[in-house]
Amino acid sequence: MIQAAAERGEWFCAEGAVQELCRSGGFGRALQVMEPFAATGWRTALWAKAEILVRAGRIAEALDLVRPDEEDRTSPAVCRNVAELLAKAGRVDEAIDLLVPHLGESWIRTALVEITKDKDRDARVLQLIAPHAEAARRASDEGRRDHSCSDAQELQAQVLERAGRADEAIRILGEDIARRRILSENTLTAYAELLARHDRLEELRELATGQYAHSVLDIYARALREHGRAEEAETVMREAIAADDWVGYRAWLSSVLLEDGRLDDAITVAECGFSWYDCSNLLAPLVHSLLDRPAQLLYLLDHPRTVPHHGHEEFQHWWRAFALAGLGRAEEAIAVVEAHPDPWTDPRIVRAGLLHAAGHLAEAAAQLRNLGTIASREELFEILVRQGQAMEAITAHPTVAEQRAAKAKTEPILREDGYSAEPPF
Repeated sequence: MIQAAAERGEWFCAEGAVQELCRSGGFGRALQVMEPFAATGWRTALWAKAEILVRAGRIAEALDLVRPDEEDRTSPAVCRNVAELLAKAGRVDEAIDLLVPHLGESWIRTALVEITKDKDRDARVLQLIAPHAEAARRASDEGRRDHSCSDAQELQAQVLERAGRADEAIRILGEDIARRRILSENTLTAYAELLARHDRLEELRELATGQYAHSVLDIYARALREHGRAEEAETVMREAIAADDWVGYRAWLSSVLLEDGRLDDAITVAECGFSWYDCSNLLAPLVHSLLDRPAQLLYLLDHPRTVPHHGHEEFQHWWRAFALAGLGRAEEAIAVVEAHPDPWTDPRIVRAGLLHAAGHLAEAAAQLRNLGTIASREELFEILVRQGQAMEAITAHPTVAEQRAAKAKTEPILREDGYSAEPPF
């Protein structure tokens, strides 16, 4: 990868090489790899170089490289990046000071909490977040949906918890929930997860079986399972389905039944949604959980209630082909795809991909070598890596310039009015 970074001059190679070198302590060589990119003045490369310097213990050089000027200090993004670097260098108070003018941005408050974790600055962070949490409460009391501060209450609770003040965090958030002083459902789920982490199951049960059941009943059921009460968790969810047959309850229960190896039971719970127009709630999660278990995936797809979905017929065909390939039945898999061709995919690459999935790596690679397209070379790269042929893989992979050129050919040219200048066929 180091050789590829030097010979091809590509950013993704350089990034990978730098990561490997830093992991092994080769900071000097990592800087050599990064220097041609940093020399262009590209900010991303400068940050990467600064990260290497920090990891090498050369803090002053790193900070000199990215030190913000007055204009930079007006940019929340720049200040966040510099603050992260300062925190890694142990200069936490400087990092906090840099973020303070931008704490009106929710993602900057999140960054503040993240960079100060385990840095013995929780008291100061709480002082800085408190006004925003109070602003959220006032907005809620006044009926204003002020999303600019909607995360502040959960962040306040998060810092209280890590400061060893979990009971206080639970009390404050609990009062907010009771008085409906929240602007976001995330605050509600954060409170439920807080209760679960501190074994406050009775309070969590009361929360989960009331008006907020759709949001937090799964958190309660998961907490029961984590306390060795799996049967009780299943009963809770089945009773909820009987009282309110909401798809979210079925999705959760079918997924945990599958976790427990109870595929037939998972199918029974979820099968009512197998023929829905939108299969993403009940069928797709089971399929995705079984992608590495092709025999069980095929069993699911052969279930009588699993039918091609209106407008989504290709999903089941692709899943079936993948399952057959995973079982080593490559010819059957290819036959499925050829019987249901996908008009926007090169069938030759699809065949090679199924051969790859079936473990016929040499045959798949041979087919791809004969194509020479950008997509085929990307697929060939994956196969060669799996075969342990790293240098050939790097040579086969299209360059960034080639990828951009190929993309430009497929993108329509836009007229001044914003419409495509290419024919719509």
